[in-house]
Amino acid sequence: MINAAIVGLGRWGRNLVEAVQGKSSRLRFTHAVVRRPDAASEFTSRHGLQVSTDYERVLAEAGVQAVVLATPHSLHARQIMAAAQAGKPVFCEKPLALSVADAEQAIAACRRANVPLGLGYNKRFWPSMREVKRMVESGALGDVLHIEGHFSNESTRKFYRGWRERPGESPAGGLTATGVHLLDAFIGLAGPVRRVRAELIARNPAPEPVDTLTVFVQFAGGASGVLCGVRSTPQYWRVHVFGTNGSAEALEDTDVIVRMSGAPPKRLAFEPADALRLELEAFANAIDNVAPYPISYDQMLGGVAALEAAVRSLEENDAVTVPGR
Repeated sequence: MINAAIVGLGRWGRNLVEAVQGKSSRLRFTHAVVRRPDAASEFTSRHGLQVSTDYERVLAEAGVQAVVLATPHSLHARQIMAAAQAGKPVFCEKPLALSVADAEQAIAACRRANVPLGLGYNKRFWPSMREVKRMVESGALGDVLHIEGHFSNESTRKFYRGWRERPGESPAGGLTATGVHLLDAFIGLAGPVRRVRAELIARNPAPEPVDTLTVFVQFAGGASGVLCGVRSTPQYWRVHVFGTNGSAEALEDTDVIVRMSGAPPKRLAFEPADALRLELEAFANAIDNVAPYPISYDQMLGGVAALEAAVRSLEENDAVTVPGR
């Protein structure tokens, strides 16, 4: 059992704790770092967490074997580097960073310290997304030609406050909150992104953001892609991979529709899975050398590069080429 510290106990930090506490035999939380202990006292007491406001002090605790970050995006890189320097494996909520330069420094620190780095793209662990990836890697769909993705999430009506309101923390509409999950899915299925063109259409009826985002993508391998997001409409997730032999479409977390040449469409339904628990247990496996974390460093950097390019595209109102790595 790996004893971990959670850093940040907002909505998502609490979700991470509750995904494993008393449920996993691989990882549990024993410590928490929060800005306002009083505001989290009921939660930390219920889950048996030792509370501190001092991140460095918790990193120095011998009983803390790993760190999980659920903090503002701009803090990730330096918090990862601090954990690595303390010899602690670190799991970071997405996005890894807001710039490639910061992401490179964070990854370099983990390499130097030889500590695992996990990244919180939990949708990789959805049964639907795993099946689509299996079909792509098996060659069943043929050569990948195009990918479409869509996210919608009404959470802005409930959670668009605090640091998430600041443009510096959440550029490009809903891209950093949810859209980066699609960028990561695209990279995991079709490889590195080489060119990005993004468009954001915003309306401003206070207090919530109402906008639509479209990101057109060209992949280094020759495929194309487009992702879309509408923040103020009900929850919806779709990733559709088109190949020379057929297509596979993931709908939410459990359903996949397969369309193959010469055959009627087939709908597959999978049992739900706790993706948050699975990603944290995959992190535990990396710590124990059971298996590498399933998102490689190249993919982590590629995701940040695509995000940075999309933000630049919006700023410049033009397509942006992602430098080759």
